[in-house]
Amino acid sequence: MTTNNENPVWFITGCSTGFGRELASHVLKLGYRTVVTARHTDDVKDLAELGEALVLKLDVTDHVQAEAAIKAAEDAFGHIDVLVNNAGIGYFGAVEESEEDEVRKMFDVNFFGLCRMIHVALPTMRKRRKGFIVNLSSIAGLTGLPSLGYYNATKFAVEGLSDALSQEVEPLGIKVMVVEPSGFRTDWAGRSANESKHIIDDYAKTAGKWRKNIRAISGKQSGDPIRAVHAIVQAVESDNPPHHLLLGNDAFEGAKAKLASLQKEFATWETVTRGADFPKT
Repeated sequence: MTTNNENPVWFITGCSTGFGRELASHVLKLGYRTVVTARHTDDVKDLAELGEALVLKLDVTDHVQAEAAIKAAEDAFGHIDVLVNNAGIGYFGAVEESEEDEVRKMFDVNFFGLCRMIHVALPTMRKRRKGFIVNLSSIAGLTGLPSLGYYNATKFAVEGLSDALSQEVEPLGIKVMVVEPSGFRTDWAGRSANESKHIIDDYAKTAGKWRKNIRAISGKQSGDPIRAVHAIVQAVESDNPPHHLLLGNDAFEGAKAKLASLQKEFATWETVTRGADFPKT
C-alpha cells in the first residue's frame, strides 16, 4: 500500500450504513487516509475504490477484533489522527417493557464498544501528544424521550464519559468531541433499531405513540446525512472545535428547551438546594 504521509488518518467504526458510510465516503474523497470498518466487509468494499482506504472487519463488541483493527491501522499508516466512534444500534420500548438481553446488547455496542475503541487507540495518541476522538451521541443523549429510555441511557453514558475524557486527555494534546444529531435520513429507525416484543397497553399514549411516530418518519427526517458529515469534518478541522456539536434544527431547539427547563427548575428550588449544606460558621 502506498501512502501519502501528509494526509490525516481517519478511523471510522460502523461504516456499513448511515453516518459512518457517508463520513467514510466524504473523507476518502477529500484524499484522507481512511480506515473503513464494518462487521461485514462486503458491505463497504465499494468505499475502498474512492481513495486510500484500509478496509477492516470490526465488531466493536469483540475486544480481540478491536485491538487487531487498531494495530492494523497503525501498522499501515503509522498512527490514527481521528477516531470516530460511530457504530451503534437503537431499541424502542417503554422502560418497563424493555427486555434486558436487548438492553445489554445495545449498551455493549453503543457504550462499551465505544469505550473499547478509546482504550486501544489512546496509547499511541498519548505517545504522539496528538489525536482527536469523535463520539457519536444523539440529542437523545441530552434529553429523554418516551420509548427510548434505554437508548437515552446509552447516549447519556457516552456524554458523561466524553466530558470526563476531554478533561483527562486535552492537556495531553488530544481533543474530544461529542456529536448530537436529531432525526436524519439514515436507516436507524427503519432497520437498525429493534423494539420490545412485550407491549403494555398503559404506555400506548406515551412510549407507543412515540415509537410509531419515529418509525413513520423514517426516511423523511429533516436531517441530511451528507451535510451532517461535512459539518463533522469542519468541526474537527476548526481552530477551536466544540466539545458538543449539535446537528439539525430539532437538535438545536431540543437542546435549548432542555437547558431552559433545567434553569427554571434549578432557580425554583435554589433555596432548598443551597440549604442542604452545613451552615457556614
